[in-house]
Amino acid sequence: MNSVFLDKDKILMVEISEEIDHHTTEKLRRKLDDDITRFMPRKVIFDFDKVSFMDSAGIGMIIGRYKMVNMLGGTVEMKNVKKSIRKIFEMSGVVKIIPITDSVA
Repeated sequence: MNSVFLDKDKILMVEISEEIDHHTTEKLRRKLDDDITRFMPRKVIFDFDKVSFMDSAGIGMIIGRYKMVNMLGGTVEMKNVKKSIRKIFEMSGVVKIIPITDSVA
């Protein structure tokens, strides 16, 4: 996972480059929590371009970061979400609270 903070716009860009499952979520959660508390972004954008698999642990991790950013007055978006992962977000209702701004079919 790579993250870049754009200070001018207060945007934290998060490029996830691995599967998101119960084996990887704790590491991702710690890194994201550190970045969010350090930078206090107005917007967090998750880039799912390199994610080929995600399970319910990943949904929990994303929702938890959404709650954290929301409490700090920020917003969260997702982009480059593949069709299979988008289905998971739609079935779980995540897309009702976190918009997908750019989707790959």
